Formats: sequence, C-alpha cells, structure tokens
Amino acid sequence: MVTIAQSPRCASLREFLVQDCEMAESLIDVRHLPKREAYRVLSEQLESVCADERDPVALMATIACLLHHGFGHLWTGFYRADGDRRLVVGPYQGSLGCMDIAIGRGVCGTAAAERRTMVVPDVREFPGHIACDARSLSEIVVPVIAPNGRVIAVLDIDSEALATFDDDDARALESMMSRYAPRLAGMG
Repeated sequence: MVTIAQSPRCASLREFLVQDCEMAESLIDVRHLPKREAYRVLSEQLESVCADERDPVALMATIACLLHHGFGHLWTGFYRADGDRRLVVGPYQGSLGCMDIAIGRGVCGTAAAERRTMVVPDVREFPGHIACDARSLSEIVVPVIAPNGRVIAVLDIDSEALATFDDDDARALESMMSRYAPRLAGMG
C-alpha cells in the first residue's frame, strides 16, 4: 500500500490524489490517521477516482476496495436489495460472503428492515447474528437509501477486533452512502 509519505513527487494530499497514473493504482493506508481524518482522506480519494463514474457496480467495488484496504478490515462490501425480501451479495473485499440474507435477519437484514445504521461492538451478543466468517467480532452496517426512499443496498464492514466501530464511523459512512446513493441507485 502507498501512503502519502511514500510519494516524494507529491507536496500535498490533493496533488497525490489527482496524479493520473499513481492515483488509480494506489491504495492509501489510513490506519495511522485519526478516524475523522482517515475518512476525509479516503473520501477525497474516492471522489477523485469516481468523479465521473455512473455504473453502480463499479462504484460499489471501488468504495469497498478503498475502505477495505484503507482501514485493513476483515470484510468490506455491499449486499444489494433484491426486492423487499432479501439482500444478495454484491461487490466486496475479503473472504467469501454469504450469498443472500433475508431482510430482517442478522445485522445486515436488520439494518435494511429498520433503515438505520447498526454498530455492533460484539457480534456474539447480537441475537440472530449470521457468521459468514467466524473471525468477525464487530460489525457496522449502513443502509444505502435511494432518493426515492427505497433501500437499494447495505454497506457491511466486519472487523476481527471487538468494538472497532463507533459513532465517527457511522457518521462518516452514512455521509458517504448518502452522497453516492443516487449513483448507486442508477439515478445519478
């Protein structure tokens, strides 16, 4: 992974993010930054990489990749709503994901059904948790809501550590999903 400090050609983050060839091929490791700053850096990179992209799958794949490698999570990806009864695995990074999850079941299904972010410090204490990877100990799931109010997907992030996610993660990821929801819904 490339960090800003490893790029001697760049005097600033903005310059680092807008270089034509290095930008597209570099992943920024933000684990050394305070959380709010880390999300700001990744949001800028995402905006730079995806500025003109309209394909929902390409956007989901890129968002998952940047978040996954930036923070070093266990699993990062999307489950797409297939009607109002189930979520189907979408673009992701990490070990195999569950192929589908009933809406209302597990952390992902609950977030979709209740249309709210779920921050779970210890997944073993979440009733009905679905363990796609037994190494997962904490999780955050953010619903992606289209401009028409329909839940189109959930962003699911798992960690091998307890209590990885907090309100800072929730706010940053909700903001990111809100900003990209029109394009993720194919409306932007």
